[in-house]
Amino acid sequence: MPGSRAYFDNRIDAGRQLADALLRFRAPGTVVLGVPRGGVPVARQVADALGAPLDVLIVRKLGYPRHPEYALGAIGEGRTRTVDTEALRVVGVSEAALGEVERAERVELDRRAVLYRSGRERLPLGGARAIVVDDGVATGATASVACRIARGLGAAEVVLAVPVAPAGWEHTLAGEADAFVAVATPDDFWAVGRWYRRFEQTSDAEVIEFLARGGA
Repeated sequence: MPGSRAYFDNRIDAGRQLADALLRFRAPGTVVLGVPRGGVPVARQVADALGAPLDVLIVRKLGYPRHPEYALGAIGEGRTRTVDTEALRVVGVSEAALGEVERAERVELDRRAVLYRSGRERLPLGGARAIVVDDGVATGATASVACRIARGLGAAEVVLAVPVAPAGWEHTLAGEADAFVAVATPDDFWAVGRWYRRFEQTSDAEVIEFLARGGA
């Protein structure tokens, strides 16, 4: 498909297309893990297609203070953390300044964990195949942390699956997952949202609904 056109109508459509690419992983012992917020509607479609349970892996990007969308690293549940030291050097952000960003993001991460699980225990991953799903990969910082969380919780196999990622993304993230699945890997990738016709922000209420009831 030409780069000037979107690949997906919305996250539901993206999830259904991704699910088709993941059917070979349909087996007992598979757990689907959506990365909130935008990865959860995608993951819901995957979980339904595979007949697998769905949970969340809550991860927060550590953004450049002047441009929060520019990732300097990411944090996740269980105190998981990764930092792009080269990016820190290039933009001139100190560890102290990044620490301020991290403290704020930890507050939001903890808030989401309480809200989304509503007192439910995290699904056990010991010995499971964990399919980590987001709505796309850009820098890979968030995806990297999510995979490390799944591995740290005992997953025997980690599959990282997204609708769209830059060409060569599996090499950039080599070692973080056992398998990489993407519907599209355009050469002219520069932002995840470019490849969706509709890419509105997913709300907390929508995340809770997808987790609780499933479906579109």
